[in-house]
Amino acid sequence: MATTLTFLGGARTVTGSKYLLTIDPPDGAPDRPGAGPRRILVDCGLFQGMKKLRRANWAPFPVDPASIDDVLLTHAHMDHTGYLPRLVKHGFRGSIWGTDATQALTEIVLRDSAYLQERDADFANEHGFSRHEKALPLYRIGDVAKTLPLMRSVEFHRPLDLGDGIEATWYRAGHILGSASIRVTTPDGAVLFSGDLGRTTHPVLRSREIPPGADVALIESTYGDREHIEPASPHEAFAAAVRRTVSLGGSVLVPAFAVDRTEVVLAALDLMAAEGRIPPVPVYVDSPMALRSLEIYRAPSQAGELRDAAQLRLPHLHLTQLRTVEESKRLNALGTPAIIISASGMATGGRVLHHLARMLPDPRNCVVLTGYQAVGTRGRSLADGAQSLKLLGMEVGVRAKVVRDEEFSVHADASELEDWARGLSPAPSRIFCVHGEPDSASALAAALRSRLGLDAAVASPGQTITIAQG
Repeated sequence: MATTLTFLGGARTVTGSKYLLTIDPPDGAPDRPGAGPRRILVDCGLFQGMKKLRRANWAPFPVDPASIDDVLLTHAHMDHTGYLPRLVKHGFRGSIWGTDATQALTEIVLRDSAYLQERDADFANEHGFSRHEKALPLYRIGDVAKTLPLMRSVEFHRPLDLGDGIEATWYRAGHILGSASIRVTTPDGAVLFSGDLGRTTHPVLRSREIPPGADVALIESTYGDREHIEPASPHEAFAAAVRRTVSLGGSVLVPAFAVDRTEVVLAALDLMAAEGRIPPVPVYVDSPMALRSLEIYRAPSQAGELRDAAQLRLPHLHLTQLRTVEESKRLNALGTPAIIISASGMATGGRVLHHLARMLPDPRNCVVLTGYQAVGTRGRSLADGAQSLKLLGMEVGVRAKVVRDEEFSVHADASELEDWARGLSPAPSRIFCVHGEPDSASALAAALRSRLGLDAAVASPGQTITIAQG
């Protein structure tokens, strides 16, 4: 009998997280229907960013999706769940396991993803700027409808028996609502998947916890080569940008991830308003997905994960929620300054593209980037000082001011990642750095080797390792 782990995504990149456990049946085990190895996929994310990565979403899956028994989800972000409908489209019929909040948020993420892909394909065909004879979506809303009934709920700390001596347990990761690290035990040893680890100072969620150790651990490395700044006056770059832009008569556009980032940005703006650091200015959330996410964060059933449930009532903001396309279009006629929060956070799609096309040419306006911008995304181009941006099939000049507020990150920094690894008991025999660009993953692996004495390495795409105890 042997258990192997294959890195199908999230290796030397921050997107497309997919880790395949293959567990051979023990020698002498009785035959069962469809006898063969058990296959468990941990996360099922979409590749995002550079064209080379996005094309990987269209490649045949490395194993027959019908042969996968279960999918275990660490959290609901697109780079961890966005490939699920494609997997189902090509034959997966097993169970998809995640916390209650992960289930609820994943439904929002997948429905929105399918809608945007269908809409963008239609837009490309209508305006003739697809390079293909006919632009097609990766999957459709019908594929999402077939995916959602496969989802099953788990509780933190309660082991899930997957059969054949395989067990999985979820531990709070403090990254977004419902996020978890997952520890999987097999007859050959235990594997710990960190998922995306939150900051110990997450402004909305309770802090992450450190699970029991394992024979092999995977640790995210998004910020494995840097430390987050803790300024005396939080988010002053953002507040100053609002003050300046309003004084010029312009508006502030905030591309924000619909899940968690919008909640964190709203909480920060509410605090700025309460402290008088920004002028009274209307705030528009133009993202149905973000608004549905906010409802889930505010649900009484999720209060146990929050630092302070009252924080998200946002009493100091003049908040307007925009759900329909018609409501979104009315922003084009705004004659007064405003703050507009819209998805997606890296400007890879969504309503924010239309706002960028309208607002970037005006030097009175400002774009505030509040999250990680992957290589190859429009957000990364703006962060790197691009003079123009391709939007909706046309080249748009960038004259608006672009500001980065890196204090919003809810990914652990290098020290916090190291502290998490240090707390694992027993220490893993091997630890692999995943979910990071090559430089950040390599830096974290080097730190884990030199400071903690761990056998640390950077995982490679397609790499397979064997799991063995101790």
